Amino acid sequence: MLALVESQLILKSLTLAPSDEIYVLDANTLALLYASDEAQKKIGSDDLTIVPEQLEAILGVSPATLNRYVNQQRNKKALFELSVNQPLPEAGVHKNQLRVMLIQSGQTEYILVTKSDISPNEKVVMALSESESRFQAIVSNIPGLVFQMQMTAEHEVSFRYVSDACEALLGMTADELQQDAQLLFSIMNTRDRQDLRAKLINSAQSLEKLDWEGRVWIDGWQDTKWINLRATISQLDDGLVQWDGIMLNITQSKLEKLEIEQSRRELEQLTAHMNQVKEQERISIAREIHDDLGGNLTAIKMGLNAIAQQIAAGNQVSVEQTAGLESIVNRTFESVHRISGNLRPSILDLGIVDAIEWQVTQFKKQVSAKCAFSTNQADIMLSTEQAMALFRICQESLSNIAKYAKATSVNVRLEASDDEVTLQVIDNGIGISDVDKLKTNSFGLRGMQERVAALNGSLTIGAISSDISGTKVQVTIPF
Repeated sequence: MLALVESQLILKSLTLAPSDEIYVLDANTLALLYASDEAQKKIGSDDLTIVPEQLEAILGVSPATLNRYVNQQRNKKALFELSVNQPLPEAGVHKNQLRVMLIQSGQTEYILVTKSDISPNEKVVMALSESESRFQAIVSNIPGLVFQMQMTAEHEVSFRYVSDACEALLGMTADELQQDAQLLFSIMNTRDRQDLRAKLINSAQSLEKLDWEGRVWIDGWQDTKWINLRATISQLDDGLVQWDGIMLNITQSKLEKLEIEQSRRELEQLTAHMNQVKEQERISIAREIHDDLGGNLTAIKMGLNAIAQQIAAGNQVSVEQTAGLESIVNRTFESVHRISGNLRPSILDLGIVDAIEWQVTQFKKQVSAKCAFSTNQADIMLSTEQAMALFRICQESLSNIAKYAKATSVNVRLEASDDEVTLQVIDNGIGISDVDKLKTNSFGLRGMQERVAALNGSLTIGAISSDISGTKVQVTIPF
């Protein structure tokens, strides 16, 4: 029967409040009848035979005091609490909370004592403090600004909470933004500000998640940032809505996205231009073949026909006739060489070094500027694609110099190392500006960039130095 009573008492004690130790005493003799596992650890033994002095040491209250409180509460049959100060050897005075209840089972009365180091209220405070610490630890490691924002039915916005990352992201302190939510809108341009307000109103009306991105201008840093604002929404009383979310700095990813979109547009424009150039080249080649080769072949056919008629009539063929036909044949060969050379320079068959040197020599004949070529190797072995790319880039660079640079001196250098080949074309002309490189019709420069990118190389076009006028084109292609 006692075991059953003990089980009931223990169950009741567990429903009263969180505790560390549970004791069951005989109400008349104060004999210890039961001690929980935690209580036995405090006693230092599972032997429940203790003297009153030991009981005082364990509970922090004398048997007489315990009896007095029990007698005072005997008719109330309610739980009452005692706060006792118990000395600890290593930490001085330690506050304990005793919860005591007088319980009657049949003719026997029992005292149920639960003991914990702190009161339930203190436990709540500790739990809240621990939760706050965890929250702050999580927030401090989030790469963005955590916020809690509210909006009234009149669309007035306020911030209930803003994390310390506010200053690093927006250039203002969390307190400043909490005091005046309009500071956030004040650093946006008109279009982004209107867009955010519209998104907030739409989210408040539909109770859908908020997802917005736009630009803010940080005056103190003279810098524009792209931020992304994402939050979940909940409906509060009195027409209030509340968003709990985060603001992130997406400047780098946004600029990369814009750069990719710009590159895609430029590539589309370059592709359209190349298709147009190809079509023009086809028309030009067809015209040359028709007008030049076709005319020559017609003349040869007519000459041969005249000679055949003279031979058939038994007349002699004059030297002038054969010389004329030979001249036409020679011009035909020259036309074939010219057309095929435009399609693929035959000079490349001799190697990239000879091809670049020949190109520089041809350029020197066309312009009045001084032009020099140098190399560190007599022969550089490249693939067909690599050789063609360097040849065309050199050709485009020299063509740009002749058109725009107004240069009096041009130096072309081709160098090869163990793992890469570098081509430099340097002139002392008027130079090239960043605006010129970004022009929509700069298809020649874009074509150079695309050729180099296809070979995993690098291309730089810019000034020689800050104090020397001119332009330097440098191409590096890995073997």
